[in-house]
Amino acid sequence: CREMASSESTKVVANKEETGLTHECGVFGCIATGEWPTQIDVAQVICLGLVALQHRGQESAGIVTSEGNNAKAFRVHKGMGMINNVFNDDSMKKLKGNLGIGHTRYSTSAASEEVNCQPFVVHTAHGALAVAHNGEIVNCGSLRKMVLGRGVGLSTHSDSELITQALCLNPPEGEVNGPDWPARIKHLMQLAPLSYSLVIMQKDRIYGVRDPYGNRPLCIGKIVPIKLTNGANNEDEMEEGWVISSESCGFLSIGARYEREVHPGEIVEMTKDGIKTISIVERPNAKPQAFCIFEYVYFARSDSIFEGQMVYSVRMQCGRVLAREAWVDADIVSSVPESGTAAAHGFSRESKIPFAEVLCKNRYVGRTFIQPSTRLRQLGVAKKFGALSENVKDKKIILIDDSIVRGNTIGPIIKLLKDAGAKEVHVRVASPPLLYPCYMGINIPTREELIANKLDPIKLAKHVGADSLAYLSVDGLVQAVRYRMEDKNSSKIGHCTACLTGNYPEKLEW
Repeated sequence: CREMASSESTKVVANKEETGLTHECGVFGCIATGEWPTQIDVAQVICLGLVALQHRGQESAGIVTSEGNNAKAFRVHKGMGMINNVFNDDSMKKLKGNLGIGHTRYSTSAASEEVNCQPFVVHTAHGALAVAHNGEIVNCGSLRKMVLGRGVGLSTHSDSELITQALCLNPPEGEVNGPDWPARIKHLMQLAPLSYSLVIMQKDRIYGVRDPYGNRPLCIGKIVPIKLTNGANNEDEMEEGWVISSESCGFLSIGARYEREVHPGEIVEMTKDGIKTISIVERPNAKPQAFCIFEYVYFARSDSIFEGQMVYSVRMQCGRVLAREAWVDADIVSSVPESGTAAAHGFSRESKIPFAEVLCKNRYVGRTFIQPSTRLRQLGVAKKFGALSENVKDKKIILIDDSIVRGNTIGPIIKLLKDAGAKEVHVRVASPPLLYPCYMGINIPTREELIANKLDPIKLAKHVGADSLAYLSVDGLVQAVRYRMEDKNSSKIGHCTACLTGNYPEKLEW
């Protein structure tokens, strides 16, 4: 869901220089099964699903619903801000429907405008179409030229609008008796191999789409009755609806159960009759899967499930591996809350050094990386944390952080702890150094801004005021991610480490 200031793909990096490490977006869809109109409040389910995905985007949100019987009438509500600011009782009442999709979004600062809010809705000769997108089309420039060359106008510089309009083009093999939407989706996937997870809504069905590399997450859940009848254990016959989401973390709160991930390259179709696979688009040249490894490191909520394992467990294993790779003598292990906490517990258990909290987080302050200037980011740290001085005084502390991007925030935290009486602060980072930009939906800064390209761990420790500093190795991260996988050596398993190694799933020819 990257928005570009120019249609030229070469402008992408310039756009990324304006912001720091920002997240991608979150997509969500829901459809009721059985007889319509449904008793399920589909809009409420979507809204709660988006609340669970709020960590993936905090700039804008939108929901589009359909009653399923009118190809021209979609109900739409979109706006800037957090979910609870965009939706209220009045707007929710207007979003009646038997199916719908939603989106929560981050963007570059230059494109934080209501015109770019998703889901995008277009009206075609065959009815309305709504699209919500997470990711970034890496060959956006050439795809944009192709769409414009077909006489289609574009009102924004958003990848997501481009996808929506590209779906309105006839596939090369042609169509008989109206649009063949699965064929159009498959054609789009062949034109743009990565990076995206999509939810696409027509009047009476939702398509879920994951790019052939599986770079962005997408999973399916089943809405079950709140009270299962006595003795009923055949849940295949009991679903009240289906949901599809970037992450599974919100499923339990809406009465849904995690079923499975959408497979890389898979197109699933959700209707009132259930869910089925329509097609699977293979990766070009039989290349390996490239699921974003940074989902495990930072972006996903810790209770989400990827590749059959909970994110929290992977982060804890990262801490265990880090303890083996970079042990240091200390009195306590602690973390920069909250995404570093699981790794800190893993480090503590492996090293046998007790865990203790040393930082108190103000939960009403936003993430520091979305603020535009270095000074504001540093001030943000002061507002965001307080030191638990009784746990800190005269202690040698191992402080676990999930990642270091620019290095602007860890220094003030170390100063805060030493001002509170810490004897030593040893920083351990539960991921490898970030060295390269991402072109697939994560707004990682340019190489010049990434602190690991300027300072090695010894110099960085001195720069931020730490007594020592060490990162988890790339091999250690991959080992931790695959530790609990049943078939960890399978060719079907693969992770994108481009921001760590410079090895991109596709060559940078865009």
